[in-house]
Amino acid sequence: MTFARSVRAAVRLLLLVSMISGALATVAGAQVTQAEYAARRAALAKSLTGDGVILVLGNREPKENFQNFWQSEHFNYLTGFLEPEAAMVMVKKGDTVEQFLFVEPRDPAQEVWTGARLGVEGVKPKTGMTGRAASALRATLDSLLAQGGNLFTVGDLSRGGGADVPGSTAIRTADDQFVDQLKLAHRNVTVSDAGNQVNRLRGAKSAAELALIRTAAQVSAKAHVQAMHAIAPNLAEFEIQALAEYTFRRNGADGPSYGSIVGSGPNSTTLHYNKDDRFMKAGEMVNMDMAAYYGGYSADITRTVPVNGTFTPAQKDIYQIVLDAQMAAERQVKAGTRFTTLNDSATAVLRNGLTKVGLIESPNATYDCGNGRSCSQLSLYYMHGLGHPIGLDVHDVDVGFGSTAPLAVGSAFTIEPGIYVRENLLSIIPDTPKNAELRVKVAAGLKKYANIGVRVEDDYIVTATGFERPTSEAPRTIADIEKEMAKKGPIPARDAATVEAYKKIRP
Repeated sequence: MTFARSVRAAVRLLLLVSMISGALATVAGAQVTQAEYAARRAALAKSLTGDGVILVLGNREPKENFQNFWQSEHFNYLTGFLEPEAAMVMVKKGDTVEQFLFVEPRDPAQEVWTGARLGVEGVKPKTGMTGRAASALRATLDSLLAQGGNLFTVGDLSRGGGADVPGSTAIRTADDQFVDQLKLAHRNVTVSDAGNQVNRLRGAKSAAELALIRTAAQVSAKAHVQAMHAIAPNLAEFEIQALAEYTFRRNGADGPSYGSIVGSGPNSTTLHYNKDDRFMKAGEMVNMDMAAYYGGYSADITRTVPVNGTFTPAQKDIYQIVLDAQMAAERQVKAGTRFTTLNDSATAVLRNGLTKVGLIESPNATYDCGNGRSCSQLSLYYMHGLGHPIGLDVHDVDVGFGSTAPLAVGSAFTIEPGIYVRENLLSIIPDTPKNAELRVKVAAGLKKYANIGVRVEDDYIVTATGFERPTSEAPRTIADIEKEMAKKGPIPARDAATVEAYKKIRP
């Protein structure tokens, strides 16, 4: 069986089991069951060609025990086990697969610092796998690999290089170094990275996963509504960040799924601005890219709103272009459609809109972007992709997404067009005759729209009849945003002296 066929067969097996466990998850709430984790492991084993040992490495203990620990996403996906220093070993012989989970033993002296551990004795009832002490991992692998064969690895592994490659200067992760040692000790073993197979499996979301993503999205939308009620001139960006992240936790989320972005005025034109330390002013826009991490799954939502609650004519121009682009892409969402189709629809709207307001010369106009290259003038204002998968990671894995693979029922992703009008744009492009003409032609438009940055982002789940938009509770039309922002809500009082002192060090 070819690699592609084996992975497709594994995905079908996984989806069949997830449909059954998904029905249970609906009744019990958003929860991935032990049966689903087992199905994922079975699907991984089925996707690999030949017999052998499958080694999946979890993340290690943080250097300091007061630092947060986050489990490896692949390890979490296959086991649901969230303690550090763990590893899973599967021994595949034909259709038989033995499974072992290596964990840290119970240690009351350590647990008083970091919390209770499952321990070796707790592995079987919790996961269905056989428990072993983490200290026995290397000896077990040496025994299993003594006669050669295949070793399939999943972990924090870099591509290429290694201790067994003469002259290699690649920086090796802790997982790399562990696998390097196995290679050196067992030169007759064929070692291959199975991370790509896990990526493919993770691209097919189960009913339980979608329930968690849906909840993360709904909680995130609630936080944006709360932010709209609170935003006003002279508030700090970090106050809105704090309110949103409080709302996440207040509604049961684990916290933010990435560094919250609250950028007002010129900061709204910086894509990943997360200092959040400026005080907002009337007449500005504030770009809020903030979302919750719920039950291990991420949402991703952005709303851009006027600080004083009412859009200016210039803000309306840019905002409506972005919203129209998102909705043009949204209309294309259905099973069987490629994401490139969504991208083409959104890009056409952005090109025509920017031409109409005088920020680019024509829909297909270019400028000199350096080293003899010509680049689309659109890229001066829109320099990121239209969207990405969401799941265990906010930028989740899905092999083929955005290129050859069509959307499928259960696909979960974002649509997030944007326009960012940087005030200094004309001074940072190369000084060429062609660009000199561009400066003259767009100068008036740039002056009118300077420091307006707009992104509108929602989460989508493909269904058999179309799609869901679980972030829909957060208003996105101009009229609905203004209506929502008129519902001013209370925001906790702050210490005026502390704020004034802060302004002196962070103006």
